[in-house]
Amino acid sequence: MHHFLSTVPSMIHAADPVPIMTTAPAWQLITAAVIGIAVIVTLITWLKLHPFISLMIGALVTGLVAGMSAVQTITSFSNGFGSTMGGVGVLIALGAIFGKMLADSGGADRIVDTLIARASNRALPWVMGAAGALIGLPMFFEVGLVLLVPVIILVARRSGLPLMRIAIPTLAGLSAMHGLVPPHPGPLAAIDLVGADLGQTLLFGVIIAIPTVIIAGPLFSNLAARWVKVPVPALYVTPEDRGEDIEHKPRPSFGAALFCILLPVVLMLLSSLANVVAPGSVDTWKLVVDFLGKPAVALLIAVLVGMIVLGRGARMNRVQLAASVGSSLPPIAGILLIVGAGGGFKQVLVDATIGQVIADAISGFGGSLTIVLALAWLVSVLIRVATGSATVATITAAGILQPLVADLGLSTGATSLLVLAIGAGSVFLSHVNDAGFWLIKEYFGLSIGQTLKSWTVMECIISIVGLAGVLLISPFVG
Repeated sequence: MHHFLSTVPSMIHAADPVPIMTTAPAWQLITAAVIGIAVIVTLITWLKLHPFISLMIGALVTGLVAGMSAVQTITSFSNGFGSTMGGVGVLIALGAIFGKMLADSGGADRIVDTLIARASNRALPWVMGAAGALIGLPMFFEVGLVLLVPVIILVARRSGLPLMRIAIPTLAGLSAMHGLVPPHPGPLAAIDLVGADLGQTLLFGVIIAIPTVIIAGPLFSNLAARWVKVPVPALYVTPEDRGEDIEHKPRPSFGAALFCILLPVVLMLLSSLANVVAPGSVDTWKLVVDFLGKPAVALLIAVLVGMIVLGRGARMNRVQLAASVGSSLPPIAGILLIVGAGGGFKQVLVDATIGQVIADAISGFGGSLTIVLALAWLVSVLIRVATGSATVATITAAGILQPLVADLGLSTGATSLLVLAIGAGSVFLSHVNDAGFWLIKEYFGLSIGQTLKSWTVMECIISIVGLAGVLLISPFVG
């Protein structure tokens, strides 16, 4: 998934830590992953069991079949669940609060009305794709998603366009930037591991991302809308949607609403720029900028500023603001549990060393630049499919391929392309072990099949087109 999930100590076993490892043969580990995924899909689609319970059962089955003990398996699941909830869960909760305030204050109405007034229905998917890319440039995928979900839903509702025509372009912009462009954690870590140049990687990444977003976003959304016909979710219902007369009702200006949305983007971008300009600095200004640019802190600031700016623009009193915040959290309780369980399942796969099995099978292989780039993409794809984490796939693949950089004497430009090939592979085939899969499914009210036909196919297109872009540039880099 588009986020860094680090293994954290289990609070339950803090006094007596249980080493999580397995010595099972490779065939057993691969079999465990396949069985675990099959169990999850079967429980959800056939028995109609809730995804949270299904993911727990699938994780336990995977760990046991892989040779982990029962205690190791549940510890691994708990660690993954906890780290996901501590990272993505906080962002989802803050994003839900912010989105509800944006809707209740009329700020979302103002933005949506402005977009629809200035863009035709034909142009809207392109506008949303550009918005997703711009928001996604400095932001984690999950942060951009929770900020843009209210806009996606309201634009689809007001424009009358199919949900997928609006959602897919926006998601494509967010996802392509996450996989291909620093300062996201995966590309940054890969740049460091293979010794690539940050500036060149950023330049090549943006060049490749533009056609990638166009193909996977506005163009593919035509097909996705035919394959997945679903109603617009009943989330973020605004006063205008309820048929209330808002002509004379106070609401924030377009500039104020846009300021609130872009505030966390700017804070995170400043933090990223500070890390480029003054890496390793311990000056006070750098520490302050780093703190303010942490995703959770940036979103918290956006919520607090939104209470003032959006609340004042809509003339909401403290009771109304408290009611808006309180009503924003119950609807996302199920989403939080499912996403956390997805992180738990992912951690079992990681701790069972399934990714390492793939690494050992391919490491040591070399060849021409084209072969190396294709290999880098393939290694990243395999680890991504096995573990469900884009960042884990990027960092692991970069570590595997690091010796090739020295052995083949790759140029600076070639190492930048190597990072981008790895990044492109890291978003391939998002499925049930990816917390992002469950986020998209639940936010937009899709079935597993519909999520596979829309979100998963889109991710595959981004991955393949991204690789094609890398290979097209490679002859000019050498």
